[in-house]
Formats: sequence, C-alpha cells, structure tokens
Amino acid sequence: MSVGAPRGLASSGQKLITEILHPLSAAEEPLSPGQDVTISAEKDKEPGLTNGTPVEISSPASASVLLSRLQLDCEPEADAHDAFGSGEPRDLFVTVNDPKKHVSTMETYITYRVSTKTTRIEFDLPEYSVRRRYQDFDWLRIKLEDSQPTHLVPPLPEKFVMKGVVDRFSEEFVDTRMKALDKFLKRVADHPVLSFNPHLNAFLTAKDLNKRQGLALLTKVGESVKNVAGGYKLRARPAEFSAMGEYLDTFSQKLGTIDRISQRILREQSEYLTELREYGAVYSTWAASEEQLQRPLEGVAGCVTTSCGALEDLSDNMSQDFLPVLREYVLYIESMKSVLRKRDQVQAEYEGRLEAAVLRKQEDRTPIPVEVEKCQDKVECFNADLKADWERWQRNKRQDFKQLLTGMADKNINYYEKSQAAWESLIPLLQEKQTEDKTSETN
Repeated sequence: MSVGAPRGLASSGQKLITEILHPLSAAEEPLSPGQDVTISAEKDKEPGLTNGTPVEISSPASASVLLSRLQLDCEPEADAHDAFGSGEPRDLFVTVNDPKKHVSTMETYITYRVSTKTTRIEFDLPEYSVRRRYQDFDWLRIKLEDSQPTHLVPPLPEKFVMKGVVDRFSEEFVDTRMKALDKFLKRVADHPVLSFNPHLNAFLTAKDLNKRQGLALLTKVGESVKNVAGGYKLRARPAEFSAMGEYLDTFSQKLGTIDRISQRILREQSEYLTELREYGAVYSTWAASEEQLQRPLEGVAGCVTTSCGALEDLSDNMSQDFLPVLREYVLYIESMKSVLRKRDQVQAEYEGRLEAAVLRKQEDRTPIPVEVEKCQDKVECFNADLKADWERWQRNKRQDFKQLLTGMADKNINYYEKSQAAWESLIPLLQEKQTEDKTSETN
C-alpha cells in the first residue's frame, strides 16, 4: 500500500475512503453533523484516562524521524506484510508491553504501554507511546463494534475473574492478559477497514483519551443497525450464512469439549506434580541414612526432580499458551454470531419493506420506493463485508491452530525427552554400583 493513498472499503468499490458513504450510515450526505446530531465541546468534555495518569507521546528527536516515515527499518522483514496472508505491505505496527501496577486510595489497576510505529498520513507523528488500562481497550472494542457493525471485531480477554481463584495482579495473570491485549490490537491494526477507524487513531495517539470527542456520527452507524429489525422477522437465512452458523455451533462444541478436558488434565497434572515432589523428597531423606545406597538413591531423587521440572514446564505451556487461545476463539465465535445476527436484522428489514412495497404496487401501481433499494444496498454491503471477514478469520484460525498444535507437540516431546534422559543417566550409576557389590563379594 502506498503511504499517500487512503485505502478503500473492501466492499465499496474503488473510491477513496473519504468519499464513500457507507450504506449503513444514518446520514445520506458525506460525513457532516446532521440536524439530529449535535456535538457540544463543553458537554462532551470528559477527562481522558480514568486513572488520571499522564500519558507520554514521543516527539521527533532528529532528522532521522523523517526517514522513518518512508521505511520502518526497526521491524523484522517477516512482519512487513499482513499477518493474515493478504500479501499487502503493512504500514501500522502496534505493540502492548510493559505492564505497571498503580495503587491509589480508590482503586488498584494495571496499565500497559501501547507503542505505535506508522507511515500513514492520518498520523501526525511516525511513533507514539501511550499507557492504557483494560477499560480503555474495552472502550475501543465497543466503539469499533458500534461504528463498523458489518465487520468482525476481534474479542478481548474477559475482564472479570473469580476472586479467590485467580489473582488478577499476579505476574502470570498480568502477562497472559498483556499477550491477549497485544494480539487484539495487532488484529485490529492488520484489518483493512478497522485499522482506519478514527477511534483507533485516538486510542493510539491521544495523550488524554477523550472517550466522547467528536465521533458521534460513527456511533450513529451502529445505532442504525441495532434498531432496524423493528417488527420484521427474517424468513430464511441464505444458505452460505446458514452454513456459517452451523459451523460456528459445531466449532464451539468442539472447543468446549477440548477446553473442559484440558482443564481436567491440568488439575490432574497439578495433583500429580505435588505427589511427585513428595516422592522425590523421600529418596533424598532415605539416602542420608543409607551409606551403601546413597549414590543410587540420590540419583533417583535427581531423576524425579528433573521430571518434576519438565512436567511443570508442560503444565505452564497448557495454562499460559494453549488454554488462552482456546478461550480467545470461544469469544471469537460469539463475536461472529453477533455479526451474523446483525446481518439477519438488516435482511429482515429489507424483506419487510420489500413485501410492503409489493403490496402497495399491486394496489395502486406505485413504483418501488427508494428506501427499499437502500435497504437492498445495506444487505449487499453487509454480505460482502461479512464474507471478507469470514475468509480472513478462517485464514487466521488455521495459522493460529497450526502454531498452537506445533507448540504443544514440541512441549510434549521436550517433556518426555528430559524425563527419559534423566532416567537413562541413572542406569550407568546403578550398573557401577552392581559391579562394586560383586567385587566386594568376591573379595
């Protein structure tokens, strides 16, 4: 993609994105405040981050900044293309890292550093660094869903955890959440439409994230979809979208079963690990009181300790890498089902208006109203956007699960190789002890 040319919508022809009026927009003219939309500077004024923490934005340090607008030489070459396999060069790089804990009299919370590098002309600077907390990511997701109702917005990790079961301020939990937030933001930044959303721009760049600033018009787009169903009822979902729904139901059941069994395996591994550690400790204490068997017993204790470490690594991989991906796709399924329901609402409105128009035409031979044609455009736009995102999601899913299963295989192989090597190293020691005993008997 060239830096100077804004990208067009995937299903809206070849016009520039700034010239396109989305069929689902509440306004009929190019984006400008209508009579029913008022933007008051004072009324909409709101503090940015709720924690009140100042958010730093990097500024140009030298003439080298100008060069970075033409080439992001800090990024690996493999990352310079769309991760979804479209082959298009990427021009927006985002990273979530550096979690920090904040403690105040009112609350305790975690913020994350969001770093951005870009060559897009929509951004004033080539690099930004801001701090955001979970609720800011949730604000972005909601705004994307409201303003881009025809597209699949990636899911966020769940906000709430069971108290007493998971410590949400533990290093393990914070690290897992940070990885999930990073993946969410990268998926949005890689999307050909969502990545140009003004709310994303504000999220990535604003020093104080004013969560109501001048973006009411985009929200109107989402409201037009939420309210279209009215009294209309969908007759039948088209076959290709029915197949999508059936696939999602089946996929959800499979993931649910795998998740349930994996959770049980993880609990059993944890119990087994506890028993194994106690088992190894017995051999260590026994060796202290058996001079003749000290070396073999210490060898067994060492093998058990090595097996414990290997099993712990295997369990950590399942809890920190495997299960979060399963949960992400469970949430992805719910997001996709939500988009399908919105599509059904738009189709139901079109069918209802068309049926009413046909009846009126039969009675007084009036032409088909323009509103019906607009509803048809909405359906076609929704269908095109949904199918494009479905294909993108399927490619992404295949890539994610190939990596996930490959990693799981590597971790299991590593576990068994470590255990096998430990026990094999004990055999020469035992054979040596047996030889010594025979020699003693002979003498």
